[in-house]
Amino acid sequence: MKRRDFLLQGGLFSTSLITTIGSNAWVAQSATPNNNPKRLIIIFLRGAVDGLNIVVPYLETAYYQVRPQIAIPQPGKEGGVIDLDGRFGLHPVLSPLMPFWQQGNLAFVHACGSPNPTRSHFDAQKYMESGTPGNKGTKDGWMNRLLAVISKKTPVQAVTVGQNTPWILYGQMPIANLLAGGNPKKRLLIDRPQVAKAFDQLYSGKDNLSQTYRQGRMAREAIMKDLDNEMKMANNGAPLPGGFARDANNLAQLMVKDPRIELGFMALGGWDTHTDQGSSQGKLAQNLGKLGTGLAALAQGLGTVYQNTTIVVMSEFGRTVQQNNDGGTDHGHGNVFWVLGGKIRGGKVYGEWPGLSPSQLYQKRDLAITTDFRDVISALLQGHLNLNPSQINQILPNYTPTQKVALLS
Repeated sequence: MKRRDFLLQGGLFSTSLITTIGSNAWVAQSATPNNNPKRLIIIFLRGAVDGLNIVVPYLETAYYQVRPQIAIPQPGKEGGVIDLDGRFGLHPVLSPLMPFWQQGNLAFVHACGSPNPTRSHFDAQKYMESGTPGNKGTKDGWMNRLLAVISKKTPVQAVTVGQNTPWILYGQMPIANLLAGGNPKKRLLIDRPQVAKAFDQLYSGKDNLSQTYRQGRMAREAIMKDLDNEMKMANNGAPLPGGFARDANNLAQLMVKDPRIELGFMALGGWDTHTDQGSSQGKLAQNLGKLGTGLAALAQGLGTVYQNTTIVVMSEFGRTVQQNNDGGTDHGHGNVFWVLGGKIRGGKVYGEWPGLSPSQLYQKRDLAITTDFRDVISALLQGHLNLNPSQINQILPNYTPTQKVALLS
C-alpha cells in the first residue's frame, strides 16, 4: 500500500490536507486562541428531507388535498402540528425545540434552497456544499474557504463528525475528524504505539508529506485529549437518546473545552422517503424525533458557548408536494432551512411563501424557491461572523445576495 493511501485510509487526515497544506507553518505561527469565539455548526440532512412536513403550511387547502395519508393535521387535532405563528406549524415530534422558538432563538426560512433544478442527490449536495450551484468545476467547499478567511493557523479550528471529509470542508485548509458512534475515542491503526513510532520516524523530514503527517498527528492528539478529559465526567450511566444526540453532545463538549474549534459539521442520512413516509408517526417522524432531541442536546451541551453559536440545518432539496402511490414523496425543489443560536432573531418563519396551488408550484409539482440558500449563509457570515463583502465573496464567489435575511439580533 502506498504511504499516502495508508494515511488516508487510517482516517488521520483528509486528501485536501495531504495535497495542499505543505508549506503551512501553523505550528510556529499559532495564535493565542480567542476564549470567546463565534461558532458555526452545519447539520446536513442527506437524502432530501420533506420540509413541508417539518414546518407545515396548515392553512393551505392544497397541502391536505394532495397528501391524504401523510399530511400532518392542523393544530388542536390528534397528532396535529404545534402552532408557530398562525400560519405554519411544527411537526409534533419536534416539541423539544419549542423552548428555543419561544425564547426567540429558533427560526426557519421556508421556500429556501438551491436555484439549480437538479434532482440528483449527488449533484445537489455538491452544489450546496461547494456554494456554487450548477458549477461542477468548483474544487473545494464553502466551509473550507470560510476556514481560509478566518484561519488562525490551527488544525483543530474546524471539526467534522465522521471519518470521511465532506465536500463542504474539502479544500486547502486542514480539518480534524471526530469519529461518530458509541465510541468516538475508538483508536485507529495509527494510534498503536508501535505503528505511531514507526511512522513518526518515517515522516521526520522536512518534505511536504512529512510536515502534513505531523500536522495531522497533532490535530488528532488535540481532539483525543479533549475527549479523554470529557469522558472522565460522570454521566450517571445514562446514555443520551439516539446516535445523533450522543454525537452532537460530544461535539458540543469539544467546543466548550477547546475555544480553538470554531466550525463544526455533521451529516445525517435516512431522509429519502420515497415509501411509507408516515404522518405524525412513521419513518420520517422517527428520524425527526431523534434530530430534535439531538439538536436540543447540542444547544444545551454548548452551555454558555451557545450564546455565540449559530446552528444551521440544511438539506439538498425538498420533496414533491403531492404524495406518491407508495405513501411517500419524490425528489422536489424548495425546502426549509433551520437556524438556531443565541443571537438568532427567532420565533419567526422567514422567506416569501409562494403557495401550493398548482399555478404556484415549481414545474407544476414542487414548492418553489423564493430564497436562495446563499442568502441565508451570507447573512450569517456577515451578521454572525462579522465578515465583510470582500471576504464573503471569497467564500461564495460570484454571488450577490438577492435579498437580505435579517436573522441576527
